[in-house]
This record gives sequence, structure tokens and C-alpha cells, in this order.
Amino acid sequence: MDNELFPIVDVNGNIIGSATRRECHSGSMILHPVVHLHIYRKDGSIFLQKRAMSKDIQPGKWDTAVGGHVDLGESVYMALAREAKEELGIEVSNPQFLCSYPFRSSVEYELVNVFSILVGDDFSPQLSPDEISDGRFWTESEIVANIDCDVLTPNFIQEYQRIKHLLIQNAE
Repeated sequence: MDNELFPIVDVNGNIIGSATRRECHSGSMILHPVVHLHIYRKDGSIFLQKRAMSKDIQPGKWDTAVGGHVDLGESVYMALAREAKEELGIEVSNPQFLCSYPFRSSVEYELVNVFSILVGDDFSPQLSPDEISDGRFWTESEIVANIDCDVLTPNFIQEYQRIKHLLIQNAE
């Protein structure tokens, strides 16, 4: 797993090289692409996953419904479909691209490509126990109430504040 190859990109997403997962997560601040998928319902609630305790970054915290790295040779759309299938057992068709932005943590530097899909009340994912320990829909008030409680990942909090108006617009 530490030897899987990721593309190295510039801030516009252009591939300029490659590096291993270990290199990208070593504090090297090598910019590499990831995908995030926000799954929401018309009532504005958003599905979040609780990261498994075995995860190397932010274990046990609530996060974006789907998130993962883009592998070398894979498009962001291919990575999004793969990650949605691996983590939630769902097929994603026609995801809406919301934005991309660079995100820096203490151990990595990612170009986050953000997508969303609207689902019905019958949404029933099959959570991967290797990746996710729990999953459920959260209301905006629940998210806001937990922002300073060390329950949500810092990346999710920043991203939610960046895109929540887009999700509300899309639900209407």
C-alpha cells in the first residue's frame, strides 16, 4: 500500500510526475490529487462516513461520504467511481463537479476535487468495514454543533463551509 503510485500535480491539476503514497504522506508536501464525494438529500442532510480506527490519517472521525486518492494513470472520475464502489458499494453516475482546491495538513498536500450527488430517502450504502466504521445522514445543525468538538475531520469542516451553499442550491 505504501508503494502505490500517485500522480504529482500542479495547482491546476496538470500531472508533472509521480510519487509513492509513503512519499506523499511523509511531510514532503508533494501535491497529489484526491477525490471527495458529498452525498446529500433534498432536505439538505449530508451523508458522512466515520473513518475506521485503522486509517493512518484522522482515524475515528466523521468525514466526507467518499474520499480517496487518485492513482497514477487514473482520471479523477475513474478514482471517484472506484472509491465510491470500494467504500460504500455504490455506482456513481453523473456526479456534479463542485470545485477543486489545495489542502495542506501536517503530513500531506492534496489537490481536492469535490463532487456531489443527490440521493433519495432509499439510499442504502454497503459500508466497507476496512474503510468505514459507521455512516449516516447529518443535518446542518448537527454539523454546526460538532464543528469545535473534535468529531469531524478538519478537512471536512473547511470543505463543508466552502461548498454548503452549492449543495443547498442543487437541492432546490
